[in-house]
Amino acid sequence: MKKFGKWALRLLGLALVVGGLYFFIILPASVDRKVNFVEPHEPYAVSERAKTLHADMRVADLHADTLLWRRNPVKRHRRGQTDFPRFRQGSVALQVFSTVTFVPGGMNTAANTMEKDRMVLLSLAQAWPPRTWNSIYERAMYQAERLHKAQAQANGDFVIARTKTDLRNALKLRTINRDIIVGVLATEGAHPLEGKIENLDRLYDAGFRMIGLQHFFDNKLGGSLHGVEKGGLTPFGREVVKRIVEKDMMIDVAHSSLQVVEDVLALTDAPMVVSHTGILSLCENNKRNIPDGLMQKIADRGGLIGIGYWEMAVCDTTPDGIAKMLIYGAEKFGVGAIALGSDFDGAVTTRLDTSELVAITDALLRQGMSEPDIRKVMGENQIAYFLKHLPDE
Repeated sequence: MKKFGKWALRLLGLALVVGGLYFFIILPASVDRKVNFVEPHEPYAVSERAKTLHADMRVADLHADTLLWRRNPVKRHRRGQTDFPRFRQGSVALQVFSTVTFVPGGMNTAANTMEKDRMVLLSLAQAWPPRTWNSIYERAMYQAERLHKAQAQANGDFVIARTKTDLRNALKLRTINRDIIVGVLATEGAHPLEGKIENLDRLYDAGFRMIGLQHFFDNKLGGSLHGVEKGGLTPFGREVVKRIVEKDMMIDVAHSSLQVVEDVLALTDAPMVVSHTGILSLCENNKRNIPDGLMQKIADRGGLIGIGYWEMAVCDTTPDGIAKMLIYGAEKFGVGAIALGSDFDGAVTTRLDTSELVAITDALLRQGMSEPDIRKVMGENQIAYFLKHLPDE
């Protein structure tokens, strides 16, 4: 009987070890591989002209959720859609890194409540520190810490831009070292504030420079496109928007309700961005793209419209389809308002990863966009925006 008891304990211990290996090692990588999926395809055939042009460009992207996943971004990976080596292969000079901090259960594009926090399980499985398990604010801070750690590991080849000077100096160095990538920290929704205006100052001190107001649910600032009420800015939301502008931070309304967008436009003339989206009149019948009229108001204010690569944003997710959306947006809202906003690693399926962005350049050339305009939409518009709107010091 004693021998049986010993064997039972050994088997239990083995089961716990195997279960732990699965939960903490296999499961996170499996989920990452499944939700950040690049559809299998043959290598894209691109012209020599496109290769030459793309290699000479400063590509910039307004939105990627790289920091959500347990991958060291400094190293190349065989899963997901981004990492530093693949950014460099894609000629990316500037990348906005967004922080996802709350995922509601049963998330959909129609109506979500801020309930059933699926981020708890993800935080546990990815071995995030205990302080993140029940704090939305701490999840944002932890992801910022991960980006700062990546900066420390990158031997000067990655710079987090807090100021215009940071960005200007990094771009100057990049003329002699093409490996340099500049990062800008952003939030995917302002719920990490947890209803406290003073947390905006703390996020600023941690390096955050762009604040998305909402994500997939209504929050204390106001309504989401995918919330239940879908209302406008709350009094707290108005206070936060004013404080964002005072601190020379930038506003992202990618998931905000139509009324929130209208309210922000009425409250401030500060240029905002729609970091990852599509254009409704070209990709209709979806709950993700806001009406062209609001897009035009944002463009008229000097804002940016970041074109995504997933189906609900662009309908046609091929490089040709993405290029078509970029050209359509440039013709409709002005070439200076159009940018890339991939939503890479945002639990979206794409036809390319960040190393393959030359395929978009090739498609833009084939569809007749001029080389100067290609440079603008592929990165120069974004770089000019941050050089103008990041804090001075």
